Amino acid sequence: MKIAEFSNSFIPVYDGVGRVVKAYCETLSQMGQHVYVIAPKDPGFIEKDSSPYQVLDFPSVQISRKVPYRVGFPNLDLRYKHYMRQFPETPFDICHAHDPGPVGKFALWYAHAYDIPLVGTFHSKYYDDIYKITKSKALAKFGAGVVANFYNHCDEVWAVSHQSAETLISYGYTGDIQVMPNGTDLRTLEPSVLPKIAAKYHLGKDPILLFVGQMNWKKNIQRVLEACTLLHKDGIKFQLVLAGRGPHEKEISQTAKDLGIAHLLIQTGHITDPAELDGLYHASTLFLFPSIYDNAPMVLREAANMGTPGIVIRGSSAAEVIEDQQNGMLCDDTSESLFSAIKTVLSNKPLLDRISFNAKQTIPHPWQGEIMESVLARYQYLIDNHKRVH
Repeated sequence: MKIAEFSNSFIPVYDGVGRVVKAYCETLSQMGQHVYVIAPKDPGFIEKDSSPYQVLDFPSVQISRKVPYRVGFPNLDLRYKHYMRQFPETPFDICHAHDPGPVGKFALWYAHAYDIPLVGTFHSKYYDDIYKITKSKALAKFGAGVVANFYNHCDEVWAVSHQSAETLISYGYTGDIQVMPNGTDLRTLEPSVLPKIAAKYHLGKDPILLFVGQMNWKKNIQRVLEACTLLHKDGIKFQLVLAGRGPHEKEISQTAKDLGIAHLLIQTGHITDPAELDGLYHASTLFLFPSIYDNAPMVLREAANMGTPGIVIRGSSAAEVIEDQQNGMLCDDTSESLFSAIKTVLSNKPLLDRISFNAKQTIPHPWQGEIMESVLARYQYLIDNHKRVH
């Protein structure tokens, strides 16, 4: 099967969508499929030629110095279109768009041009993104409608969680949605990395509270900082580790200073070594992920794979895999509630042991197995029963 994965996020941009697409490409290739990635050209991607899949990247520019994302317009690029028409291994058997923007529009054009099926996966809360940029509900609603219209033109639509499916419907999407959950790379811990990260990041013996993700206020990091301030005032010992990069790194650092917890905060920046990240997960006592923006976050699953349970917001997409006080903790979207959940676990060793064990047993699921077999089955079904959606 020749499969084309279209995404505006890909290596070396390690956001959630980019990592999902990378997992699709690697796993499908390992399963004997011929996989092609259509994504923005990035000079930082040096592994392109050694990858088991083929990257057909299009010209792009970086949005800004603070934001690592790149943007291009393959649908308007006549040279790139000509290149894709002349590419000897096309047409593909199926197209899969992971973004409704310019690259998604190109996937739609390509699928129509060669009369092949198009799958569209809904990953992100675009209304929230547009509103944050424009501060206009009218523009955010219009943008969400444009997103819904894109998915209305796909042959099949997938969502990574039930809540994300409901979000897309609220945008105006009118068709059926298949929930196709994300998997996890079930890596094993390299014990030798533990003393290295302890020295590198000055980790002590106090409980480590970890957040991994973009340093962006939309991730609800303010809740983490305020909850940790309450812990500090209550005399509870801990270290707070924030791993990742993003546009608000300096603001987050300044807020920690203003709250009086800068001496307890460690900001690691972007971690590219999976073994190092696994070591950080394993060394941590709790994984704090109060984001109500993310859909089916992979980092929660990765932490669980290393035996570190998460605390998430009740009713969020992340909460779909959490059973309160069994394989993690649920809290309300307030700093006080997050503080209370952390304190409850840190003061109750049997509870911590139980949720740590159960998190590892119940939350991570491998990509290669039921998840990717379901993906391939849906691909094949669409190929065999292709009927264009207009």
